[in-house]
Amino acid sequence: MIKKENALRILRFDNPECVVGEAPCHWLAYTGCNHETIDGGGGHESPVGSRWTDIWGTGWFREQDGVMGFPRENPLAEMSSLENYAWPDPEDERICGKIFTEKKKFQGGDCFLAGSHRDTLWEKSYMLAGMENMMVWLRTEPNHAREILRGIMDFQLGIAKHYLACGIEWAGLGDDLGTQNSLLIGEDLLREFFFPEYKRLFDLYKRNGVLISFHSCGHVEPVLEMFMELGVDCLNPVQATANNLARVREATRGRMALQGGVSTGLVMKGPAGEIKNAVRGAIHLLGRNGGYFCGPDQGMPFPPEHCAAFQEAVAEFGKYPL
Repeated sequence: MIKKENALRILRFDNPECVVGEAPCHWLAYTGCNHETIDGGGGHESPVGSRWTDIWGTGWFREQDGVMGFPRENPLAEMSSLENYAWPDPEDERICGKIFTEKKKFQGGDCFLAGSHRDTLWEKSYMLAGMENMMVWLRTEPNHAREILRGIMDFQLGIAKHYLACGIEWAGLGDDLGTQNSLLIGEDLLREFFFPEYKRLFDLYKRNGVLISFHSCGHVEPVLEMFMELGVDCLNPVQATANNLARVREATRGRMALQGGVSTGLVMKGPAGEIKNAVRGAIHLLGRNGGYFCGPDQGMPFPPEHCAAFQEAVAEFGKYPL
């Protein structure tokens, strides 16, 4: 079975041939998707100590090797700043041109053409306004908060139209909504403020038959139903230390595929035998009838021998029937 067909069967809970780590994708991204400057500079491959300002006006600082930069300057930290704020333009050739350049490199074949919407809404809002400000404004200045969220999603919709023009089959969205033991924002606020804006983007993609993966770290059990209502096809990283994986699978079986589910801490520290046992357990818990891509629940610079043990275990234990 080809890789793409196997991935589709995983998503559909429809007799896949084997469990794999991820769906095969060729990713497109606009300039600024990964926090670059308007001319494509900066970003998280910059040397440690680098400072730069991304296309949104957020100032970044990279402090440690192997770790992405962190936002240090928020252009909408003052409420008055929104009045004269210049939103990035998804039609700006410096921003959207990269999408079409990368599309030309796509040779087709056994993978999906995919488009990235990193920091889709919540994360982008606190990068613009500051996390504390945004949390407070959801309660004290709801109209102001809505205006920020609306502006962000207007941009994402503009980018989505370019992705659709390129013929993407898969869209990657994401916002980290959880801590280790709770949501960052109450479910009531997510429903009131974020769900309607997410739905604008989801509906556009669903009308065009695009598959959607959504990345959200931390404890997300309370909003699994929201993800499924929106139309998430695959949720990652299903953080093992922050969720009850059995409950997550029970709630999503037959409705939403999962990706991740193996503790990053375990994969980092090993030993290889424990990694293999964890992989086997995750596959049998989460992938019994399809619907599961097996991977660590975070991306980290793991020891090569631990990566090898992980991959060997997926190959050994992930053949159907389990």
